[in-house]
Amino acid sequence: MSALETIQLRVHGEAALPTLIYLPGLHGDWTLVSSFRAAVTGRVRFVEFTYPCRTDWSLEDYAQAVVEELVAQGITSGWILAESFGSQVAWKILELADRRFEPAGVIFAGGFVRHPVIWGVHGFHFAQRWLPWPCFQLLLKFYARFARLRHRQAPETLAAIDEFVRRRTRADNLAIASRYPLIARADFRDTARRMTLPVFALTGFFDPIVLWPFVHPWLRRNCPGFRERRIIFNADHNVLATTPQKSAEQVLAWMKVTD
Repeated sequence: MSALETIQLRVHGEAALPTLIYLPGLHGDWTLVSSFRAAVTGRVRFVEFTYPCRTDWSLEDYAQAVVEELVAQGITSGWILAESFGSQVAWKILELADRRFEPAGVIFAGGFVRHPVIWGVHGFHFAQRWLPWPCFQLLLKFYARFARLRHRQAPETLAAIDEFVRRRTRADNLAIASRYPLIARADFRDTARRMTLPVFALTGFFDPIVLWPFVHPWLRRNCPGFRERRIIFNADHNVLATTPQKSAEQVLAWMKVTD
């Protein structure tokens, strides 16, 4: 099996440090978290994943693969930092409750329990599936130019834009498209109602992808483990990339990591 068809893991930092495990969003890799990683370097053991370019995986497959890789690395506990689609993988990990890995808590970055706008998920899925490949490549070029402006205050992420673009192959595009139906079908409200582990929510104020005014109040009313939220005004859906320093300080505070 090629590297593209298997989940990939990288570990940064000493084992003695508190462990923070990053689960990426729909794009499925670690490229856009580069500046956040730099901001937490030396303060946590940062574990990051890249999902495989597969179209046949369920959320359970994602969750089991993450746990298997963590256990293979000798990581049996830690905080989960789940970004957007990664929140669905995190909820499935919590739901499966594999005793080989015990989360200390969960921090959602633009995450959700049940997506608040399911018709929007179907719409994006339709667009991704039927957009001609040359048009997708053209949009990718526009994104790369916009990203260089968007991440001008995040040099590590800026340096990773070319890698981000290289990873957007036809196979990767199909894999991303396959994740939309997983979101549309997923409903972790019952799991959240039983959750007593610490749960935190981090989001950018300008987030049209996951509407936090619908997500956070539900968590506050229904999730026993929900502790606190933070909305960063000058950030968008990809809050870890657009405001890496602020995001890092907030995540470390929730983890109670001090210098």
